[in-house]
Amino acid sequence: RLGSVVAYFTSAKFLLYLGHALSSWGDRMWHFAVSVFLVELYGNSLLLTAVYGLVVAGSVLLLGAIIGDWVDKNSRLKVAQTSLVVQNASVILCGIILMIVFLFKAQLLTLYHGWLLTMCYILVITIANIANLASTATAITIQRDWIVVVAGEDRSKLADMNATIRRIDQLTNILAPMAVGQIMTFGSPVIGCGFISGWNLMSMCVEYLLLWKVYQKTPTLALKSAKVEESELKQLNVKKESEMKPAEGVQLIVERDVTGFEPQQEKEVSCTARIAEPFITFRDGWVAYYNQPVFLAGMGLAFLYMTVLGFDCITTGYAYTQGLSGSVLSLLMGASAVTGIMGTVAFTWLRRKCGLVRTGLISGVAQFACLVLCVISVFMPGSPLDLTVSPFADISARLFESEPLPTIASPEDEPEIVFATGMPSLLNGSTTPANSDPETSPEPVPLISVSLLFAGVIAARVGLWSFDLTVTQLLQENVAESERGIINGVQNSMNYLLDLLHFIMVILAPNPEAFGLLVLISVSFVAMGHIMYFRFAQKSLGKQLFVCCTPDPKAVSDSSPPGNTSTV
Repeated sequence: RLGSVVAYFTSAKFLLYLGHALSSWGDRMWHFAVSVFLVELYGNSLLLTAVYGLVVAGSVLLLGAIIGDWVDKNSRLKVAQTSLVVQNASVILCGIILMIVFLFKAQLLTLYHGWLLTMCYILVITIANIANLASTATAITIQRDWIVVVAGEDRSKLADMNATIRRIDQLTNILAPMAVGQIMTFGSPVIGCGFISGWNLMSMCVEYLLLWKVYQKTPTLALKSAKVEESELKQLNVKKESEMKPAEGVQLIVERDVTGFEPQQEKEVSCTARIAEPFITFRDGWVAYYNQPVFLAGMGLAFLYMTVLGFDCITTGYAYTQGLSGSVLSLLMGASAVTGIMGTVAFTWLRRKCGLVRTGLISGVAQFACLVLCVISVFMPGSPLDLTVSPFADISARLFESEPLPTIASPEDEPEIVFATGMPSLLNGSTTPANSDPETSPEPVPLISVSLLFAGVIAARVGLWSFDLTVTQLLQENVAESERGIINGVQNSMNYLLDLLHFIMVILAPNPEAFGLLVLISVSFVAMGHIMYFRFAQKSLGKQLFVCCTPDPKAVSDSSPPGNTSTV
């Protein structure tokens, strides 16, 4: 018995979990802290945070396919170690620069008419963006590739590993911001920067060692499938495929041979070809994504990002206008983490009972059914919905306000845009709606509407995370190994694109009277996403779509769309 315990804690699977936990903890701390740091540096203005969010989203949107292509072209160990070092080194450097700025901000303002301080801001945002791009590469290679190889041919084991990774994400998403927030509250921003830099330095060394151990314990990681058929993704490789005799199907080749082999004729590449290569990769990546058998499933997942029904600053700001306190919101966020973990448990159970594709259908129905509560909340007492108020009414007025909008720091991964109605002070714990006069005692806002809203959002997390895991595993199982990087890179770009659109939607309709309309639009996009998935499931299963069965956990017929020839 003791031997089995020791064997588990030294297995490649557990080491992969441990490395992901360290990486996820550092990521969540940094994403939470960097937004707060940028707000404090710029005099409680959201300008730097908004610029940072735009740069990060735009970079992943444009470079997602290119990052994925780089992951595909290089050996697994090289990709994982390089992205790990670049990510952590960038965060450490950002932390050092931020410490210098916090300590010597007054002096930097006087040098070169403040241009030196501006250059520091630009440097921080640039390096932080590089860290995010490296984090994207790490997520693609570990969560979309390494985990598949470690699981081997056992798809039930793959499902369990995916679910465990999501549980780790859920826990760190709540606990890591709380930890660094306490350090910043009882210490100072300088101490917070120092702690994050120190953590990333230590974490980088441990993660580097863990990656090497996993690589050693899993010999198949040294093998990588390479499609050399001319008809598929012709421009993905630097080498001309026409110079080589294409082999049918998938052939296994040792990674060092892939990276080391280069025909003599290819050493001289024209400058024009080098300049055009990223654009060709971008185009071919999106074309390849469109041609995937799981394209509709991936698009369905991306459409779920076009929503205000989550625990970001937009919904949090709306909750404050409706009278909810910070303590209540923190409890609601904890409840959402619990239901998210329940979703990962439901995924593994449903997959065993009904198969992978049907699990996505059931999860989609469950999520949409819970979001019906959000739709009902729009029309209940306490809802500020008023379609007679123009959503653009106060945009021009706010553009000329001299006082910047306050902000609330959120522990979500993504850069946040604050709900534009203003918010109560977090320092005094006030829950008075932001538009009310503090000298008068306004009538309390009925909580029926906001209660139904958050009940729907929290309950929907079960279906949401189960659906997310379903699409993730479909991409893992049905995308050719040689294309995993670029396809998942494009998937990340699609997710960021829809996420950007949802922030633009809020900017165009920032007043609370329009929030109900945003809820209805969000639910509509969720419905469209699940309709796309239903169409995918219909193509995949045909007449057996609604046949409930109990497949062998290792069976693959339920999760392999017709026409797919890739292997796990």
